[in-house]
Amino acid sequence: MNAMFKALGLGAIVLGASLSGAAAVERGGILTYARQADSRLLDPVYNQGNVNIWVLSSMYDTLILPTDDGKGLKPGLATNWQVSKDGLTVTLHLRDDIKFSDGTPITAEDVRWSLERAANPEHGIWNFMLGSIDNVEARDEKTILLHLKHTDPAILPALSVFNAAIMPEKQYEATKGASDEDKAKTFAQHPVGSGPFVLTTWERGSSMKLARNPHYWAKGEDGKPLPYLDGINFEIIPDDATRILKLQSGEIDGAEMIPYARVNELKQDPAVDMELFPSTRVQYVTLNVRPKLEGEKNPLFDLKVRQALNYAANKQAIIQIVTHGVGKPMTSFMSSGTPMQTGTKPLYPYDLAKAKALLKDAGYPDGFETSIMVIAGNQDEIGIATTLQQMWSQLGVKLDIQQVDDGTRDTVYRNGTFHMRLSVWTDDIADPSEFASYALYPPTIGALHTGWSNDKATKLFEASQQELDPKKRLEEYAQMQKIFNTSGPTVPLYETPYAVALSKNLHGFNQIPLGNNIFRWAWLSR
Repeated sequence: MNAMFKALGLGAIVLGASLSGAAAVERGGILTYARQADSRLLDPVYNQGNVNIWVLSSMYDTLILPTDDGKGLKPGLATNWQVSKDGLTVTLHLRDDIKFSDGTPITAEDVRWSLERAANPEHGIWNFMLGSIDNVEARDEKTILLHLKHTDPAILPALSVFNAAIMPEKQYEATKGASDEDKAKTFAQHPVGSGPFVLTTWERGSSMKLARNPHYWAKGEDGKPLPYLDGINFEIIPDDATRILKLQSGEIDGAEMIPYARVNELKQDPAVDMELFPSTRVQYVTLNVRPKLEGEKNPLFDLKVRQALNYAANKQAIIQIVTHGVGKPMTSFMSSGTPMQTGTKPLYPYDLAKAKALLKDAGYPDGFETSIMVIAGNQDEIGIATTLQQMWSQLGVKLDIQQVDDGTRDTVYRNGTFHMRLSVWTDDIADPSEFASYALYPPTIGALHTGWSNDKATKLFEASQQELDPKKRLEEYAQMQKIFNTSGPTVPLYETPYAVALSKNLHGFNQIPLGNNIFRWAWLSR
């Protein structure tokens, strides 16, 4: 194991996965899975949000894959890799006879083009994860060299992330479009990838149908190519109760985003497997901290106001009311499952007197009016917002709860015109750099689109991106967390597992801690 692997804390690289249980797998069948919201763009580079990310791994593959626990790496389209002693070159070796879903071979040139496209700072918002790449060299038909601008402790995990998916250069470049983003939107309507499934039909806002990729490289327990399923039907069902009813009636085989208030009930249902998959999921309120909103002075710009809202939010009560004890308090803005998370104590213990004093010092002794956006029909979000509305009313803060669809909220959020919104984060990479970049490094997306910035945190993040000494990098992240946890633009609430309900005849499905829904090993018993 070379020094870079040690710095990353990566153990032995393992190939493949195994299914739990002793039952022999059965092939065939169409899995029907209910999603809370529809995807918007199925392009690895320009997509934004989990509604896209969590299904991309079904259609696209990466050179390296995350392990099932989300902490390590295993071979994907590349069988092995090495990092040079100086940390500036990564060499990867491609599998034999790998193909895209249309049957064309995956070449070293496709890999070179895909990674350079993903690393291009003009393409999307995720390029920062591959920003250390200077250029990619296709040494021969099976050998890829990444030449880095600087050392990068996260480069190997970054190659397992959705935006590093390998795509077909010729098919993509033949797509019509005035810009790369225009091409992406067109190509993503009928994407060609190398994942276990391929998109067949997509009725926006209603359903998405995938069929098995006959050219997929991985093999199952029976020695035959994966996936086991003939296909997947994704049904878009925003209402929590409706998703659950359809599962209980046998109309669907699985449902995501189960309200925590229903978990115990579904655990008692003999027809349902109620799963709580380990996660890196954190729930928080995002606050717009720009000095003015809609031409008016913005109270949330004041640090004392943000601290007051935090102290007045009884996190333990929210955990009991909304998650029914499933959640646990956040000890940092990153989850306890994120590498280099340094929190040990819950953030902002409940202290109403302190909250009132802070709000008075900030010049708002009688409170103020503000609003929060939640997804209509989402039981957990509505429950959180209603509870906060009651808690903050003790400060004189009047919270208007705005129930909107996911697309509307996303647009207002990215435009920076919101006041507050309920937010969920899940890591996509076994490294803290992604969330740190997203949350506290303004050049990425303006610190969660909030307008927040801190010069010291910015410099610490930039230094951490090149630091290979684990102890020094850990200290940099400890300082970043201290800054954000005490002055950042959020109200941290809790972290929770992924609540997913499955029918008893569905086996082998996994939602890994990084959020990806893994269907390649899923199968249906008859």
